[in-house]
Order: sequence, then structure tokens, then C-alpha cells
Amino acid sequence: MTPRLTRLDPDTLHPTPGYHHVTLVEAGRTAHLAGQCPLDQEGDLVGAGSLDAQTDQVVANALTALAAAGAGPQDVVRAVIYVRSDERADLSATWSRLMDSALAPAFTGAATLLGVAQLGFAGQLVEIDLTAALPDGG
Repeated sequence: MTPRLTRLDPDTLHPTPGYHHVTLVEAGRTAHLAGQCPLDQEGDLVGAGSLDAQTDQVVANALTALAAAGAGPQDVVRAVIYVRSDERADLSATWSRLMDSALAPAFTGAATLLGVAQLGFAGQLVEIDLTAALPDGG
């Protein structure tokens, strides 16, 4: 946690599996990343049919996008994870894989995990939307 970010869990709300209900950000600049998809540098889908492989590619892409903004996973204040599935086990497996990745600190702030019917690219199984508070001097 950085000094300009405060993460809260009010006592009257349910416990969470790693994220916080509220993230307060001191005044400053923010970066709003486009949804990060499981595409390689050429725009080709990575890991067709594999939620794990696609999640790993999304993590790599998100880390690259954050670095381009001068931020890291610890600076993320809002995350939305979309999984193309209506199976709770797929959502849980994706959350676990994300929490075991280098992007894990991004999911300690306000985070939402959703099962959806369709994503933008043919064969796409996962996408992550991030908002980060840029560090001072960012």
C-alpha cells in the first residue's frame, strides 16, 4: 500500500477473499487502461481454449500497459475481471491464477469478478479492465 492510497473494509460488510471494499485515492493523476485481452503483439489470440494460458497473457499485457503509464500493480485502485463462463469454478480458478501472478497486488483494491456470455474477440475467455493512481512524478 502506498501512502496516497487507503484501502478500507467496513466492519459491517462481508469479509473478502483478498480485495478491499473501498480504495481512497489522494488527489493526483490516474491511468485508465483499455481492457487487456489475451492477444500477442501481432494481435493474435494466445491460448485458444485455455483459460490459464489466456489469463497469463492478459497478466503480461496488463503489466506492460501499467509500466507504460509509469505504474505497477500496487498502484491499481479498481479492477474488473471478465471471464467468459457461467461456471463458478472457472471464475474461482481465474481469480486464484491472478492472485498467484505478478499482477496480484492489482486485485487488493476494489475488484469485481464477472462471468459473461461473450467478449470482443473470437475465442476470447478473459479480459481485465484496470484503473491506476499514478505515482508522484508519473
